[in-house]
Amino acid sequence: MSTTDDPKNLDLILDVKVDLTVRIGSCQLPMRDVVAMGEGAVLQLDQSAADPVGLYVNDKLIARGEVVVVEENFGIKITQIIGDAA
Repeated sequence: MSTTDDPKNLDLILDVKVDLTVRIGSCQLPMRDVVAMGEGAVLQLDQSAADPVGLYVNDKLIARGEVVVVEENFGIKITQIIGDAA
């Protein structure tokens, strides 16, 4: 029996913590502009506000989604699982 077929083996890793990151865009700036930034600075990212954001687990893209507001916090509504054939 393979490891993926045995639910007892999967239970061993289900509590392992991973880094979860939502990436809304990026940009490149010269260091002089980064050093000159101050409170209230606005950065233009390479992504449109209408584009889906990327959901990463340990720097690996696993899903895409939309930014939502939950109470007074940001959240993400998953719209696509990467690699999902359905």
